[in-house]
Formats: sequence, C-alpha cells, structure tokens
Amino acid sequence: MMAVTLQDSSASAVIEARRAHNEKLSRKADQTRATWFPLTLLVLLAALPLLQFVGNYNYVLHLVLFTASYVAMASGWNILGGFAGYVSLGHAVFFGVGGYFSGMILARYGISTLVTAPLAGLVAAALGYAVGMVTLKVRGPSFIISSIALLMIARILFDNWHFIGGANGLTLPPNDLSVQWAKVPYYYAMLAIAAFTVWSAYKIKHSKFGLGLRALSKDEIKAESAGIDTRFYKVTAFALSAFFVGMAGAVWGEYLTYLRPNIFLLILISANMVLMCILGGKGTIAGPVIGAILIVALNELFVATMGASEINILGTGLVMAIGLIFFPLGLVGTLARSGKLPRVLNWD
Repeated sequence: MMAVTLQDSSASAVIEARRAHNEKLSRKADQTRATWFPLTLLVLLAALPLLQFVGNYNYVLHLVLFTASYVAMASGWNILGGFAGYVSLGHAVFFGVGGYFSGMILARYGISTLVTAPLAGLVAAALGYAVGMVTLKVRGPSFIISSIALLMIARILFDNWHFIGGANGLTLPPNDLSVQWAKVPYYYAMLAIAAFTVWSAYKIKHSKFGLGLRALSKDEIKAESAGIDTRFYKVTAFALSAFFVGMAGAVWGEYLTYLRPNIFLLILISANMVLMCILGGKGTIAGPVIGAILIVALNELFVATMGASEINILGTGLVMAIGLIFFPLGLVGTLARSGKLPRVLNWD
C-alpha cells in the first residue's frame, strides 16, 4: 500500500513538473511572439490606396494585390502541405474553380465576386473534400502524382466545357469606377482574404486539430495508433486549404475581367504555392507570407532587368537554390531552429 502511494505521488510530481515547464515555454513564446508586426503591416497596407489622391499608384496597388493573392494561397496550401505534410501540385484546380464559380455568377446575374467569394471558397472546399477522400488514400510521391493528374483532368474538362466558354474563356463585365480607383475594391478584398487566411492558419496550428496534423506529418502510423483519425484530419485539411485558394481565385477572376483555363489551371501556380512555403518556411505562419513577398519581388526584379524570357526564370531559380542551400528549412524555419529568428518574423 505504501509503495502504491509513493508511485502515485511520484507520478503526480512528474505531471506537475511537466505542466509547469509547458507554462514556462508558453509564457516565453508569448513574450517573443511579435503579433503587433503583422497588424501594423496590415494597417499600413490598408492605408496605401490613399496615395491615389496624390498620384497614380496603380502599379504599386497591383503588386500588393498580386502578392496578397499568393499570400492567401500559399498560407492556405500550408495547412495541407506544411502542417499535415502532404505536398499537392494540383491546388491550381481550386483557384480555377473559385474563379469560374464566382465569375459565372457575375456574368449571368451581375452579382460581384466580392460578395460570392466565400461561397466560391465553400464550393472549392467541397470539391477538395471529395477529391481528398480519393487521393489521400496514397502517400508521398503517389499523392503528388495524383494531384498533378487532378490538374490535368480539370484542364481538359474546362477546355472542352462550352457552357463556361471552353478554351476561349469568358469575358467578365468591369466595374463602373474610374481607372484610378478601379483596382481598389479588389485590393481591399484580396488583402482581407490574405489576412483572414493567415489568421486562420495561426488558429488552426494552435488548435487540437493543428496538433493532430503536425503529429500526422511526423509519423502517420504512430499518430493513427495513438487514436488520431488520420483520414478525417487529412481530408479536412485538404478542404480547408482549398477553401482559401478558392476565395482568392474568385476575386482574381473579376479583377482580370476574364476567365481562361490557361490562366487559372497552370501547374506553375501550384508550384509557386509550394515554393513560397518552402522558401519562407513550411509549417510556419510567417513563412508563406515571406516566401510570397520574396518570390513576387524576385520575379518582378528579374522581369524588369532581364525581360520576359526564360532568363528571368533562371535568375529566380538560382536565387532560390542558393537560399535553400543556406536555409534548408526555409528562411523562418532555419532561423528559428538556430535561435536567430528576428522577433518581427516570429508569428507562431
């Protein structure tokens, strides 16, 4: 009896020590996490269109809008590829589904995609859930190949679907604003989608669901043996990531004022999501944001200096290769692992 009492006391002491240690780590994380920085950045970006009162800054607005679209898509992809560890090269399908769904409603009924974007995201999520039920039965390279096959099938379908314009696409009506202000509604919409996606990714990562996804990423077999419903977790992560990509696609379609399969259903779009997460730091919150900013900036720089040819792609690829040699876990991931991550980049 005495031995049992001592064992219970010892176990309680261990549990209490672990709880105290976890609380200490949590307090330390709260002290080093710079949540003020993304909020400050968001406020500054929200004020950026005011520059239109003193000049024409449409190019600057376009660059920020374009970057925000990739921030949303890369952060959405990160839920599946970063947290769960399933690399998909077919997420451009959900970008296209979101764009075409809201675009068709705009073309037929005149309802702006700014209103229907969440609904487009839900349609993309439903498709993602259905596709995930099939494709997530396989792992590793087999899953990557199946995601590419999904993109190829969707491209053939959209090219031959005459109801949505086929390969020629569909022209959407522009808004009634002047050239100086025409981009502003889509700028704010895409900025809101990007902010909402990053915030959602943060909440997911720090939830019980996010913990399950990270356990699944480390070792799926052990996670399943520990009682985690890995199939549900994987499929749900797939649907969530598709939701955010679909919303970005909806707004992007009206912004361009036309829809074509060769604009939305490109493997390059999916590859950019993956590369942004890898370059910035897969599985982190700030990583996809930093990766999106860097890749868009590099592309613009090399296109401006080298022209719209394969040389600029070579330049971007070379910089990325060198970056990953020195930052194998991505910029944020490597700096965090070495304890050198600046506080302004610690959003986790």
